[in-house]
Amino acid sequence: MLKLLIVSPDKNSLSGLASALVEHADVDLSWAESGEAALEIVSGYAIDLVVTDESLGDMTGLEFAGRLLLVNPMINCASVSRLSPEKFHEISEGLGLMVQLPIQPGKEHAEELLQRLKNLKKLTAGVKDYST
Repeated sequence: MLKLLIVSPDKNSLSGLASALVEHADVDLSWAESGEAALEIVSGYAIDLVVTDESLGDMTGLEFAGRLLLVNPMINCASVSRLSPEKFHEISEGLGLMVQLPIQPGKEHAEELLQRLKNLKKLTAGVKDYST
């Protein structure tokens, strides 16, 4: 089961993406209305992917991504942004974002996002954790 968290103060802005994601039987989708609420959730629960809206009310999606790294750098993150791909890459470099999503992403973006996440999970499935 893939555990996904969508962060947005406006559920309508990401409803197309959310509707497409929940069509998959292997997706467990949750919502948070602010960056702070999402940070609380990810600090207490195992989450595979966080998708942030461009603005979360209390911070931007990119600010959230930076703070997420401090809580758990192993959680994948994607962010909605109206920036050009070049500017987005420049600003988000080092934040570990999987992908930039357009304003109001839809079914095709959900499918691509899930495929990327599944591919990443396959790559890391055989990796041993030597930190313990």
